[in-house]
Amino acid sequence: MSAHPCHIVTGPAGAGKSVHARRLAGELGACLIDSDTATERLVRAGLALAGLDPDDRDSPAYKRVYRDAVYEAMFDLAVVNLPQVPVVLAGPFTREGGEADWPQRLERRLRVKPVIHFVWCAPELRWQRMRARGEERDRPKLADWASYIAQCREERPVWEHVFVDTE
Repeated sequence: MSAHPCHIVTGPAGAGKSVHARRLAGELGACLIDSDTATERLVRAGLALAGLDPDDRDSPAYKRVYRDAVYEAMFDLAVVNLPQVPVVLAGPFTREGGEADWPQRLERRLRVKPVIHFVWCAPELRWQRMRARGEERDRPKLADWASYIAQCREERPVWEHVFVDTE
């Protein structure tokens, strides 16, 4: 097992994951691996090459081709960094919120027991934050907010976690 801690920051888009993860990484002197930056350029290039919207993160095509690959790349980066420094991973990990054995699978994968943080705020505040930040990857969500929010997981994860309310 690694001697350094690994913190996983989860939650819906616009809840404040990146802000919380940056603050936590700074406090811990940790390597920050955020899904928004770690794989963004590759995902955009691949989606464009496939003739798909490079800002899409919610379609079945994105989820089938990229979702797990993005997370596996983040976990690979964590594994190579954990022997040297603490690591903070930030990503939605939405589906995993309902999988009771996810923390145990993470521990086997990372070779350290992770501390999992769930960052949350009301959907209305998330909408305001996404509009204010002006990221292209939020454009499809904002264009059809009702459909997007209907598919969001609003329940807290089924596993033990640090709850971070950013309202």
